[in-house]
Amino acid sequence: MADEKPHIAQTDKSSEDYDKGGYDAAVGAERGRLEAVSLNRNVTARIQNPLAGIPLATLLKNVEDFAAEVGLSEQTALLQKGALVAQDPPAFEQVEQLDEFEKDALRNEVLHKWRQPWALYFTVILCSIGAAVQGWDQTGSNGANLSWPVAFGVPDTGPNASDYNTWIVGIVNAGPYIASAGFGCWISDPLNYYFGRRGTIFFSAIFCLFSVIGSAFSQNWQQLFMTRILLGIGMGSKASTVPIYAAENCPAAIRGGLVMSWQMWTAFGIFLGFCANLAVYDVGRIAWRLQLGSAFIPAVPLVIGVYFCPESPRWYIKKGQYNKAFQSLCRLRNTPLQAARDLYYIHAQIVEEADIIGKSNYVTRFIELFTIPRVRRATLASGVVMLAQQMCGINIIAFYSSTVFVTAGAGNLQALLASFGFGLVNFVFAWPAVWTIDTYGRRALLLFTFPQMAWTLLAAGLCFLIPETNRAHLGLVAFFIFLFAAFYSPGEGPVPFTYSAEVFPLSHREVGMSWAVATCLFWAAVLSITFPRLLRAFTPPGAFGFYAGLNVTALVLIFLFVPETKQRTLEELDYVFAVPTRTHASYQLKKALPWWFNRYIMRRKGAPLEPLYKFDGATAHDQVVAVKGMGH
Repeated sequence: MADEKPHIAQTDKSSEDYDKGGYDAAVGAERGRLEAVSLNRNVTARIQNPLAGIPLATLLKNVEDFAAEVGLSEQTALLQKGALVAQDPPAFEQVEQLDEFEKDALRNEVLHKWRQPWALYFTVILCSIGAAVQGWDQTGSNGANLSWPVAFGVPDTGPNASDYNTWIVGIVNAGPYIASAGFGCWISDPLNYYFGRRGTIFFSAIFCLFSVIGSAFSQNWQQLFMTRILLGIGMGSKASTVPIYAAENCPAAIRGGLVMSWQMWTAFGIFLGFCANLAVYDVGRIAWRLQLGSAFIPAVPLVIGVYFCPESPRWYIKKGQYNKAFQSLCRLRNTPLQAARDLYYIHAQIVEEADIIGKSNYVTRFIELFTIPRVRRATLASGVVMLAQQMCGINIIAFYSSTVFVTAGAGNLQALLASFGFGLVNFVFAWPAVWTIDTYGRRALLLFTFPQMAWTLLAAGLCFLIPETNRAHLGLVAFFIFLFAAFYSPGEGPVPFTYSAEVFPLSHREVGMSWAVATCLFWAAVLSITFPRLLRAFTPPGAFGFYAGLNVTALVLIFLFVPETKQRTLEELDYVFAVPTRTHASYQLKKALPWWFNRYIMRRKGAPLEPLYKFDGATAHDQVVAVKGMGH
């Protein structure tokens, strides 16, 4: 047992064998444990630390062999201490090899979890700039929609409007999302493989920089459409990579709060885009060109700043570059001990993953999104939350708010001001999620906010029935749209990209995120193309009511198929997604739903709820309980 080196090796066990759970005991024995939980069929919903149960002498020998194998022999003692902490996080106070400085650093992970190195925060700031680029790109066309169709002879409103023009406007606006879903998202996997997370972000930033400048100089709608196709290539590869990059660099305790900065700063970019639309509103015939071209501004610091950030340590590990991974973790963690702990823990879980996944290429990794049970459940859950972002109706406002407000009786300037208000609400109400996403969890935020979005969107649609001569008509439409945005921003706003970036195993993270983002942006393209026509056919009350109904449908899908991921390491989530979908859905329907009814409808506060997940050994989350319980 002690002679075994913990390298990633292939086995002759098939995916089907693991699906039946037939090799759990054998795998555990190979690792020095009594039993291992199947990562394909975790019917008991057990979450296991991959180092739990390994005898001390075996663990230390495994670490020594690992250090020699990957060229980190000089760090053997440090890696051994890190492995001891990772094996039983709450018991770090009893690890004799740790000095008081190292123990204090581990306590501070809980007591001062936001006290992180500057390199980590710089990385998050850079990712936030990438998100702002995304948001600004989305809203540049919002204000320009009031002008460019007329300039290019395809007006979609007024006496010269036609169904043909409506489809043209929809297709041009959908250009980035068509390109993202069809190409930009899918090239992120090979780009990440060859160039890393930073190289892929640089590639996408170049497209986001020059394509929007090109759109400002377009001479017809066909040229505008092509520049927006090029923009979509950058948007797709960026949206598929930036959340992964942030998730892989952040500690578990604050991962949700930091990774959700993607949506928060996307909302900020949307807000800045509306500001730019207002700033150039009165400059004359070139206003729409400036509205489209202004989105180059945040792309400039993204292009320059990306190479000042550390590369993802998990990407280095995936490429077998453990020395660089350790150096990167040392920049991203407060002490070398924490870097060593995370390095060995990540490695140990990758060994577990390799047994069920093995080697693969791009095509087989994509196929495995739907064939390997553990990966398939992540594919389903991420697809649901991404699809729900389009079903909720937020982008009928983000893409067409100016058009909606003009339909409600506002003038062009009033429509832009109302859109500015929407952008401001969307950004301000994203802030609470920084704290709530890791406190209440991703799933809880979704289940609370979707019912609120349904009734506010329905109310906004019904307010269109108020006569336009009544001053309450426009005011109430705007009020309920703003209220809708206030519920969206802390829930369905930040969760999809945060969630999708963390649920896939490292082996399938890039292609999995590509799938998730492509799902989101494909339906964004469908929404962008169809909404102008939907608005004409259904009228505003019908269109808003339609999306209110989709909110209810999304709520049901989330309730059944989206597991909770808060405060679990990316490696521990393997066990969460090893729980069969039927087991998860059955628990929600037969136990969680009756409990909720008794607790909140019947007001029976003492109603017990049996937890779904059971924990074998200590996990990183238990360290929080242990430190706070000691009263530090």
